[in-house]
Amino acid sequence: MKRILIIGGGYAGFYTAWGLEKRLRPGEARVTLVEPRPFMTYQPFLPEAAAGSVEPRHVAVSLRRKLTRTDVITGRVVQLRHAEKTAVIRPIAGADYEFSYDVVVVTAGAVTRTFPITGVREEAIGLKSAEEAVAIRDALLGAFERASAMPPGKERRRELSVTVVGGGFSGVEVFGELLSLATSLLRKYRMLSPADLDFHLVESAPRILPEVSDGPGAWVVQELRRRGGHVHLASQLKSASDRHVVLSSGEEYDTSLLIWTAGNAANPMTARHTDLPIDERGLVTVRADLRAQDTATGRLIPDAWAAGDNAAVPDLAQGRSGARTVPNAQHAVRQGRRLAENLVRTLRGREPLDYVHRSLGVVATLGLGRGIFQWHGIVVKGLLAWVMHRGYHVLAVPTWDRKVRVLLGWLPGIVYGRDIVSLPELQHPRQLFVTGGEPQPTTR
Repeated sequence: MKRILIIGGGYAGFYTAWGLEKRLRPGEARVTLVEPRPFMTYQPFLPEAAAGSVEPRHVAVSLRRKLTRTDVITGRVVQLRHAEKTAVIRPIAGADYEFSYDVVVVTAGAVTRTFPITGVREEAIGLKSAEEAVAIRDALLGAFERASAMPPGKERRRELSVTVVGGGFSGVEVFGELLSLATSLLRKYRMLSPADLDFHLVESAPRILPEVSDGPGAWVVQELRRRGGHVHLASQLKSASDRHVVLSSGEEYDTSLLIWTAGNAANPMTARHTDLPIDERGLVTVRADLRAQDTATGRLIPDAWAAGDNAAVPDLAQGRSGARTVPNAQHAVRQGRRLAENLVRTLRGREPLDYVHRSLGVVATLGLGRGIFQWHGIVVKGLLAWVMHRGYHVLAVPTWDRKVRVLLGWLPGIVYGRDIVSLPELQHPRQLFVTGGEPQPTTR
């Protein structure tokens, strides 16, 4: 049997393995998937999970539950020597070991892009995992509890200050969702007022949401500002030491919660620990059929494939030379499906097919009951766009188990509103046991 190694269990890796299970004949190949977490995270739901509209566990799909004929290894590939067809795997427990394969599929995904800005590593939190979404939600709910015990003034406003850095889809969606949550919480905390909220969205470009056209992008900015948010365009974060924010525009203020969503960077494994060809961004260079290729020489790399956010995939739908697919869920899912099909075709002596996908449009949530959708010249705003956002992602999230759980989780929210219970000791579950219930100093 051919031994197929899939590196990464995100969208592209999960759908590649799932597709192989559907297509491979018994005994045709043995598939192994290596992923640091035992689940795939459906990232488009993370902003809603952070705002309490989606149960965090429902954004995760168990790999072992769905991939019943794939060997799942919880760990990470720390080195790939394709010339020797050997990967070095670092499991969650135990020493590194070498793993031999016949065919490799690199779908390790991307990591959060950061910059050497004072205070960011110490104070900021990202939004690429369910754990981060939970931490963001509990931080905001905890801030409301602390602020409600404070007299009006600067300290109260600091507690209820949230800063999101990055004006792409993740940043705009989590900003809109948290602003919606905070506004609704004011009805429960009657000692607080809208003037106590201080929400900031910082984007270095002169506009947000680069995937939509100028008009809808400008409307989103106006909508967020109308709801009390501060949108800083063409501004960069210069410092965040001790959560004191300094912007390139000269503005300064204190913030309680700093969320970093300023784009993606190449996975370190592909960028620095593989002998596969990569481009200037650290992405594996591939043909349109997703086979790895050295673009400098045009040489095809046998038995090596890549897809998703860690691959520079030609975008044939653009019709122009040099165009690459954008790193989003739409492309990663469909590339995973095509990659599984192509692997089976090559195993059976047939030629692989090119990946071509035309966008289905872009849709974003801006908070409960608010959204934006665009497909070419068609733009939908408000409640209908929000319904379209939820409908699309319920259809897109893999497995009927997760579709049903997400839908059933939304129904109580429609009737009773968001669940506003926070679990402040979730990050330190032994705290009460160790202290015996003795009051401890308050920390932010």
